[in-house]
Amino acid sequence: MSADGFASTPPAGARPDWTIDQDWAAYTPAEHQVWMTLYERQSRLLPGRACDAFLHGLDALDLHRGGIPDFTRINEELGRLTGWSVVAVPGLVPDEVFFDHLANRRFPAGRFIRKAEQLDYLQEPDIFHDVFGHVPMLTNPTFADYMQAYGAGGLTAMDRGQLHNLARLYWYTVEFGLLETPEGLRIYGAGIVSSHAESIFALDDPSPNRLGFDLERVMRTPYRIDDFQQVYFVVPSLQALLDATLQDFGALYERLARSGDIPIAEVERGDRVFTRGTQAYAAART
Repeated sequence: MSADGFASTPPAGARPDWTIDQDWAAYTPAEHQVWMTLYERQSRLLPGRACDAFLHGLDALDLHRGGIPDFTRINEELGRLTGWSVVAVPGLVPDEVFFDHLANRRFPAGRFIRKAEQLDYLQEPDIFHDVFGHVPMLTNPTFADYMQAYGAGGLTAMDRGQLHNLARLYWYTVEFGLLETPEGLRIYGAGIVSSHAESIFALDDPSPNRLGFDLERVMRTPYRIDDFQQVYFVVPSLQALLDATLQDFGALYERLARSGDIPIAEVERGDRVFTRGTQAYAAART
């Protein structure tokens, strides 16, 4: 097993890069209906909540047509727009495999879809989270470049033993990021846009902190994987997010190695505070 808990070789049926065929024809009518149910629920909720880049990507890829999207079809449009593609994988993959795919503008997506009784929560990311949540943003050239830069940075972070810090950047941007716009805060993180409940919680609930994005601050902040977030970080623009990650991380990693974590619910002097949360939701869950 590798350090991240995976076997050293791909599972049976997977290629050396851990990819598999999507086998779109094998999806059942019930599975397509789950996609349609999830899509229709989120597409009614997200206008005025999700950022324009996500909504434009959703339209560009036409993810509603015919139930679960066929990767071959959406890759034609995605490749034309930003040079990215979606590749099917059997589930979570080793870190180095994941980073290598991103660095080469390939997004690994699970091909299975949740059951009808799991609409609101699933522990392992499924095709709805991976494709509906992540892929529309990959039609945006700036965000597409950010994801490629993140993949390249991940391979370096592994060599330096700083992967836990870099994972926080992914979590608080790609999965749970908020964007500042003239109209107010908007969602771009896949973990939010693919979740009906968190799409409301992330913007409306008084419980979480909403803080301005600062690269080092984010990389010092732990996250929780089992519930709604206690803090969301707000980027001023997608270009600012990309610019922050194009720097040499060497000096940053040296500072992080000498500094401690910032407690997840803490608001520090110097933070740009959009919302100082009550933390009532998290307190009630302990």
